[in-house]
Amino acid sequence: MSDMSDVSAFGADLSTRSNYRLLQDIPLRLSVEVGSTSLRLADLMDLNSGSVVELDRQSNELLDILVNGTLVAKGEVVTVNGKFGIRVVDVVATDARLSGIERRS
Repeated sequence: MSDMSDVSAFGADLSTRSNYRLLQDIPLRLSVEVGSTSLRLADLMDLNSGSVVELDRQSNELLDILVNGTLVAKGEVVTVNGKFGIRVVDVVATDARLSGIERRS
């Protein structure tokens, strides 16, 4: 019975790359959360053009970058050719990312 300790680094690297190739075409949803707030329904119904809703995040804080709803990184807004983009500043530790993934059977 092998414990994989005898697998060369080259072999493990090929295996890892092969696994990534199997997964590379799976679509994921990346989203960026600027902030959030809670409103009463009456306050929501009173919103109109020009209304300002205060969020729970300071303007100088990094934004949450989520993949399929799981926090994976923090970043800041940039513009790229006239479009919004996000610069990744900090990647969340792997164990913290994996704890946000729910295992389904």
